[in-house]
Amino acid sequence: MTVIPILDLRASQRSIAELAAMTSASNATAVAPNGLLTDRLERPLRDLRISVTDRCNFRCVYCMPKEIFDKDYRFLPHSSLLSFEEIFRVAQIFVAHGVEKIRLTGGEPLLRKHLERLVAMLRTIQTPSGRPLDLTLTTNGALLAKKAQALRDAGLDRVTVSLDSLDDANFKRMNDAEFPVSQVLEGIEAAHRAGLGPIKINMVVKKGVNDHEIVTMARHFKDTPYILRFIEYMDVGSSNGWRMDEVLPSDQVIARIRQHLPLSPIDANYAGETASRWRYDGGGGEIGVISSVTHAFCGDCNRTRLSTEGKLFTCLFATGGHDLRALLRNGQSDDDIANAIGHIWRNRGDRYSELRAAQTGSQAQGTGRKVEMSYIGG
Repeated sequence: MTVIPILDLRASQRSIAELAAMTSASNATAVAPNGLLTDRLERPLRDLRISVTDRCNFRCVYCMPKEIFDKDYRFLPHSSLLSFEEIFRVAQIFVAHGVEKIRLTGGEPLLRKHLERLVAMLRTIQTPSGRPLDLTLTTNGALLAKKAQALRDAGLDRVTVSLDSLDDANFKRMNDAEFPVSQVLEGIEAAHRAGLGPIKINMVVKKGVNDHEIVTMARHFKDTPYILRFIEYMDVGSSNGWRMDEVLPSDQVIARIRQHLPLSPIDANYAGETASRWRYDGGGGEIGVISSVTHAFCGDCNRTRLSTEGKLFTCLFATGGHDLRALLRNGQSDDDIANAIGHIWRNRGDRYSELRAAQTGSQAQGTGRKVEMSYIGG
């Protein structure tokens, strides 16, 4: 087995031939997949998020603002995307290293044609202990009513739906695509009927834009099968013009809700869970808050991300990735690719949010231009 140094070829001038030459010359110790891989901070690899497209039918102001992602924006050609067969191959390798959960993201993943075929392929993968994968998907819900049953039939476990407002006019302003909120709600109901649950509803809270709807959202989803989660507006990428004064801390979100609907904290479901969980007193379900800005959760982060063209990112706030597609298409063996992934994770020391928090809430200095969320998913 040989060690594969992986490079972000967008930033590197090295050709594939030079990459192959580096591969054959490497003498580093091999990292065989045994399900016990940890990084420099002893965090295991458990969660893989795979972006299947960089395209989206929304132009949400905090993710893909229309002034940048306009009609002239050049999205990746289909030939640049990982094929379903390539995704399946690399997913098997990640699972051998310890991944137990795979989330399909985008862009908007339901724009990828025949996505249910990929779901069916991934459904056949089992963990080394023989357990099935936790297989899930994040969507804006626009196509969910049409796709929910086919996705469930293919083996998808559950979905997370982004929904930032219940007010139709405000929702249209935020998605900037004139898409009505009623169709997203129809998609959520279709997913529930298909058995894709528990369904989580994600609301990105941006101060002065939709924070006045926090209690409205909490009331609407109380006593339903759905888990509502409030996400702090994040400094992901460089195109959304993020400012700290537009972030409403999750502590204030909870305080606003508790003025009307009493809540009590509950324990996390598993190590590395991003959301802090709260239950309505007296019943009615639960909500969550994801405090990605004000309360760093880097300490037990066990997630890695694969972009739509096969670049591996070890942090949501990364400035560069590692080109797995080059290895997949350059004839490297599964052992070689597993070895490369192993070395990348072993060398991982990412803790962007902790560093940002240490700098009194501002963006961490010296991080450079971060990768866009629309490229690697949330």
